[in-house]
Amino acid sequence: MKILNLYACLGGNRYKWNEVKEGIEVTAVELDPELAKLYKKRFPNDTVIVADAHEYLLDHYQEYEFIWTSPPCPTHSRARYWAFGANGQKPIYPNLDLYEQIIFLKHYFKGKFVVENVIPYYEPLIPAQKRHRHLYWTNFNLPNILTNRKVKISSGTNEVKNLCIFHNYDFYKYKGKQKTNKIARNLVDYEAGKTILETALNIQRANNTKQLTIL
Repeated sequence: MKILNLYACLGGNRYKWNEVKEGIEVTAVELDPELAKLYKKRFPNDTVIVADAHEYLLDHYQEYEFIWTSPPCPTHSRARYWAFGANGQKPIYPNLDLYEQIIFLKHYFKGKFVVENVIPYYEPLIPAQKRHRHLYWTNFNLPNILTNRKVKISSGTNEVKNLCIFHNYDFYKYKGKQKTNKIARNLVDYEAGKTILETALNIQRANNTKQLTIL
């Protein structure tokens, strides 16, 4: 099975996919070369491409059976909107690559797809499935609960440390230009990623996920 993982970051969504189906072939596209390098170390069998994910989707969508895309969320986020005026922040246009991809995949892609993003400060232009802190646009129905794992995200000295535990990854390895806490916050819970792929493949999980809470 060939899977395209766009805006791959450190592969939070991808972490448990090999438990869902053996023999998957994952192509990950990430623009930040440092993140791409760390992703490759984490998933050495994946094909990792440093490129613009938006353009890569347009050029290569027909090569895959399942596509997951998580376009950048800051221009849509409520946090960015609420911070308008603080520290000299100016208003910005929402990046509509998000909706371009949803419309494109709905009409052209023959496989299963997931478009993931934050809950925006405005009413979504296209209806989505809301799960916890995220919106998902898919061409299949998601279960009401994607994960029982819980993490309390709050700024402070322990934020990144707690997220390292939650995501089972050492974010301090990252030495690139982005903020470490931003990268850690952006990762999808790996149990949610696993549940979504299982749902796309009509796989029923035998055991319930144990709850993990980090305060």
